[in-house]
Amino acid sequence: MNRVHQQPPVALTIAGSDSGGGAGIQADLHTFAAHGVHGTSVLTAVTAQNTRGVTAAEAVSEELVRAQLDAVLADFPVAAAKTGMLGGVRLLELVAEYGQDDRLPNLVVDPVMVTTTGDSLYAGDPAAYLGGLGPLSTVLTPNLIEAQLLLGRAIATVEDMREAARALATYGPRAVLVKGGHLERGDAAVDVLWCDGQMLDLAAPRVATRNDHGTGCTLASAIAARLALGHPLPQAVAGAKVYVTEALKAAADWHLGTGPGPVHHHHGRKSAAL
Repeated sequence: MNRVHQQPPVALTIAGSDSGGGAGIQADLHTFAAHGVHGTSVLTAVTAQNTRGVTAAEAVSEELVRAQLDAVLADFPVAAAKTGMLGGVRLLELVAEYGQDDRLPNLVVDPVMVTTTGDSLYAGDPAAYLGGLGPLSTVLTPNLIEAQLLLGRAIATVEDMREAARALATYGPRAVLVKGGHLERGDAAVDVLWCDGQMLDLAAPRVATRNDHGTGCTLASAIAARLALGHPLPQAVAGAKVYVTEALKAAADWHLGTGPGPVHHHHGRKSAAL
């Protein structure tokens, strides 16, 4: 039986490495692959971490980050890009330089600052994200903690999330997704999407699981993958949320590590060769 193999679109992740494989570059590349997208990567930091937390981290030099960006962008037709851990203002400004040159299309900015276990992953003024990458972002995807750091205000309700999305949108992104997974209320996990002047609530059943490590990275990379595939922006975000919900469900009973484990990035997908 003859099969026609269509060339996959290319997505780029600019993020840190998670030695536990649940978040960062590893989660992004898993997610790209699960969507049938070829993943390229620019490593910004190396972390020593597992399901219990981060024990060490070291930034990659600006020169090497620039060299990685130049290597990928000179050779691959990148259709979408996403950022994760940038570590500080200097790498943020470097990434912004490439965005200003229109070399990072469909840019999804995940403003990674603090892990779910409370470890800091960003040194510097959080407002630099808004000034440097806000105007270049197709989608900005802060969780509640990140949105609070970016705006310097408390966010305790869904209406607060809507107000935060409107406020963050004034810095230039086409869309803002404020993620409500940390809002422990009710049976639904509600994210708020401001897109092209419209506000949408995206709700999904809350999944009872401890295995939620890397959900923010996974969601942002799923949005980027879907944009690379040509999905319209609101549908790309909504579809990415469904993907993450199913990934949480599929890994709910896993026991990989003694802390919060990874989601199942390849749920429902099996190679014909197996």
